[in-house]
Amino acid sequence: MQLTWSLKPFYSLTLDELYQFLRLRSEVFVVEQTCPFLDIDNKDQPCHHLMGWTPEGELAAYTRLVPPGLSYEEVSIGRVVSSPQYRRYGIGRELMQKSIESIGQLYGQVPIRIGAQLYLKKFYESFGFEQVGEMYLEDDIEHIQMLLKVG
Repeated sequence: MQLTWSLKPFYSLTLDELYQFLRLRSEVFVVEQTCPFLDIDNKDQPCHHLMGWTPEGELAAYTRLVPPGLSYEEVSIGRVVSSPQYRRYGIGRELMQKSIESIGQLYGQVPIRIGAQLYLKKFYESFGFEQVGEMYLEDDIEHIQMLLKVG
């Protein structure tokens, strides 16, 4: 599936783009994963938002690129999500690759730290991320911190 990618700082988003990614995050993280949590956490404003759009104009994939010092000392990729109806097309891999590339464009070749759901460990390892630290619970879901080193 051919997606069109857009990367925008928060204050350049259209209302429709904002609505679409908040809806997708809610659909997956709250409804699909049955995890009631406060998704709107006051971290969106200083972030860049990477969005993958279908030719029909539907949001298929999204990540939040978090500047250093907000979630971690390092820059981070968060709210990694793909729409359930498009997962069979392998867009998750493209989403992570585009996220890593976008961080390189924004911040240069810097380490990237993520808080990953434990069941996705091998997926993130395939991009070079390594587990750092022990498993922890976040919103009753097992997570691990992972780091992608540079050089």
